[in-house]
Amino acid sequence: MSMGIPPKLQKVPSMRVRVEDTLSAHRNELVSLLSRYVEQGKSILQPHHLLDELENIIGNDEAKKSLSDGPFSEVLKSAQEAIVVPPFVAIAVRPSPGVWEYVRVNVHELSVEELTVSEYLRFKEGLVDGPSDDPYLLELDLEPFNASFPRPSRSAYIGNGVQFLNRHLSSSMFRNKESLDPLLDFLRVHRRKGRVLMLNDRIQSISRLESALAKAEDYVSKIPQDTPYSEFEYALQGMGFERGWGDTAAHVSETMHLLSDILQAPDASTLETFLSRIPMVFDVVILSVHGYFGQANVLGMPDSGGQIVYILDQVRALETEMILRIKMQGLDITPRILIVTRLIPDAGPTSCNQRLERISGCEYSHILRVPFRTNHGVLRKWISRFDVWPYLEKFTEDAASEIAAELQGIPDLIIGNYSDGNLVASLLSHKMGVTECTIAHALEKTKYPDSDIYWKKYDEKYHFSCQFTADLLAMNHSDFIITSTYQEIAGTKNTVGQYESHTAFTLPGLYRVVHGVDVFDPKFNIVSPGADETIYFSYTEKGKRLTSLHESLEKLLFDPEQNDEHIGILKDPAKPIIFSMARLDRVKNITGLVEMYSKNDKLRNLANLVVVAGYNDVKKSNDREEIAEIEKMHALIKQYNLDGQLRWISAQTNRARNGELYRYVADKRGIFVQPAFYEAFGLTVVEAMGCGLPTFATCHGGPSEIIEDGISGFNIDPYHPDKAATLMADFFQKCNEDPTYWVNISEGSLGRIRERYTWKIYSKRLMALAGVYGFWKHVSKLERLETRRYLEMFYILKFRDLVKSVPLAAEDPSD
Repeated sequence: MSMGIPPKLQKVPSMRVRVEDTLSAHRNELVSLLSRYVEQGKSILQPHHLLDELENIIGNDEAKKSLSDGPFSEVLKSAQEAIVVPPFVAIAVRPSPGVWEYVRVNVHELSVEELTVSEYLRFKEGLVDGPSDDPYLLELDLEPFNASFPRPSRSAYIGNGVQFLNRHLSSSMFRNKESLDPLLDFLRVHRRKGRVLMLNDRIQSISRLESALAKAEDYVSKIPQDTPYSEFEYALQGMGFERGWGDTAAHVSETMHLLSDILQAPDASTLETFLSRIPMVFDVVILSVHGYFGQANVLGMPDSGGQIVYILDQVRALETEMILRIKMQGLDITPRILIVTRLIPDAGPTSCNQRLERISGCEYSHILRVPFRTNHGVLRKWISRFDVWPYLEKFTEDAASEIAAELQGIPDLIIGNYSDGNLVASLLSHKMGVTECTIAHALEKTKYPDSDIYWKKYDEKYHFSCQFTADLLAMNHSDFIITSTYQEIAGTKNTVGQYESHTAFTLPGLYRVVHGVDVFDPKFNIVSPGADETIYFSYTEKGKRLTSLHESLEKLLFDPEQNDEHIGILKDPAKPIIFSMARLDRVKNITGLVEMYSKNDKLRNLANLVVVAGYNDVKKSNDREEIAEIEKMHALIKQYNLDGQLRWISAQTNRARNGELYRYVADKRGIFVQPAFYEAFGLTVVEAMGCGLPTFATCHGGPSEIIEDGISGFNIDPYHPDKAATLMADFFQKCNEDPTYWVNISEGSLGRIRERYTWKIYSKRLMALAGVYGFWKHVSKLERLETRRYLEMFYILKFRDLVKSVPLAAEDPSD
């Protein structure tokens, strides 16, 4: 039997080679295609434009097919954009997440060249400013600082940074006994406000630690396993051990056994488990600066939506987990969590003018509010999240003093939220030397296409030059970054991730980002949130249902009175309900849902539409986007004669009632729709699914990972509204024919949430990450001091100048 000769490994041809090969083989067709691009003049062509033109090229069908099946077609399918500046076409090609190549074709000369990132961005700037002769535009390039830093090379590792980091750094730490010294040092310097934890001065070396551990393990194994630590504390102290190993003999034994395993047969997973048991995090500061941050009467107000719900639920889960861990560690320390936000003196019906507010459902967690202050005094009124930049530096200084006063020291972990909170978290972390975690929630750059290249068009209204710069600073300063989904980091095969879009871009006239963010950086970790299970539970749990609210819900949905809270009448209340709830802005696309419903007669006959969003009166809003959407809603209702089939309810802030509203819609065999053009995660999707409500949600962003299409819900494309409306109509028709179909999707939704999206899973993971990154920061060069000095210079020389262009709010501040 002969052995076959293994195939020879061949190098994958570069994008330039593929284009050149296609020019040789299909010259006529490719020239026709590229000429069609050039005919459009100076422009940015999106992926669908590039592929659509394939259908229109000159040539016979066979030639078209061979071009479509050839190497250039692969280039086009991987292309994310093409820049046309006649006679050139430059294409940004993304063969896989996080991997980019750039080619440029001269259509007149039929020449092909490969471009560097810098060359491509410079060419792209020609769309705005024309050809530039200045070779010295400022370029931000963080790649040299990261060249020697460990990072995975496969897309599958993206978002699993802590596992990769642990494996890589552990392998160097576990080479021999001497290399374990940093672990010993870490345990020996462990203190809480001067109080020694874990090890005392009796243990000065690894060999001494090994012998003391063996002695301690033997001692603990001989006493009843439920013996409280206090009863054998002095015996362990004499051997060199302090509090922190556990609250009972059993827990102490488990923790010591983990350390013994690390010393004798080390591996990364044992180290991670051990680190997650070490007492490291007692005081946490969470930054959420903009908007009205409060516990009541804030949802639906400008800039006050899902992020607030996320953080309040996060804090409740985190406090519970911290209390549990501290108890299991055998400590009597009281944890503290402070949500630091802006104090707004003119707070309306909210509590946002109170300095300190305890969080309901918590014992040791508070909202700490610090005002925006200038040389003229305190800013009294709300301002948009896009206008906060001039206030943040002074806010950081004031917040640092307030935090130190509240905690009587510095925190162990700082968590930033959104662009402004992340920047303040970076400034505080830099000042205090504390481990920093950042959470984007939403990066505006991906919400507004081409908002980088055309930043000047947006800057007066949105000040994106400040925001994108702040995002870059915070992303690169942070010790670890939490995302809710993989897509947030690196998108999909065909779409670019939120963070990935910050890898390379240009703000013409300001600076180019040549290497901004690396999605392969091990600081990225996917930790998905959940919904509050006391509020969002299955419609089938009859014993927990808030039936006392049903009368008010029926009034909310069906009362014929037209007022500020609800307009529109549902003439046939027996129909199932298509339900949606979101802020009323362009990206959330509630008006898009209304329009897709309006245009589908079959859907209108099968179901009513109920939307909870914003205000129905423009006079009540002072938000620019919301006012435009309110006007559009009224125009659609009139244009499509929707009265009788649409109910528009103003934003609802009672979460308990909202939870029961989801379940009430489920009782009527309705659905929930989340139609956003882009959604970073989709908390309302988790809420609706957690109540057992079949959910149709955007395929752009996080919901496509939450929902298993056709099993636990459905993905819809808001850019193809007709298809989305047809899918919903077909669902209702199928449910009419087979009622078990609705039940099957509902059960699939509930199962998916229980398995992946709970706050208990989230809080355990977050605490583990804080421990691991805190450890590696202490024992290695994970602090990246060179990078931070570079960022500090960029902050001082560029960001502070940009902030000066943002006008202060027009009001008479008071002292």
